[in-house]
Amino acid sequence: MIGKNIYEIRKRRGLSLTELADRAGIAKSNLSNIERNLNQNPSINVIEKIAVVLGVDLKTLLKVERNIEPKRTQLDEEWVDFVNELKELGVQKEQMQEYKTLLEFIKWQNEQDVNKESGKRSTN
Repeated sequence: MIGKNIYEIRKRRGLSLTELADRAGIAKSNLSNIERNLNQNPSINVIEKIAVVLGVDLKTLLKVERNIEPKRTQLDEEWVDFVNELKELGVQKEQMQEYKTLLEFIKWQNEQDVNKESGKRSTN
């Protein structure tokens, strides 16, 4: 099931097996085994990597129905392009960990903004 979904989305994206495996950072043989349902229980980590490269969420890969929302796909493709650009610039995953605190602060700040907006609406 999941292998068929990956295969179909990969083909729609115009990616070869090698391209997807390389971009996801997994072995080509592992991806091939997943697509051919020889590996019917891949790790969630591997599936997440594949989903990011394909520009879809995990639910899309796990569903029987393969309805891909165009707006969501576009956003995901932009993130994939961004990550690929970072890789091309030589940024390593380990370096990205340095920014984790900053990202957590931005997330907290966004949550505060949402809470403020919710408070304003409830008092009006």
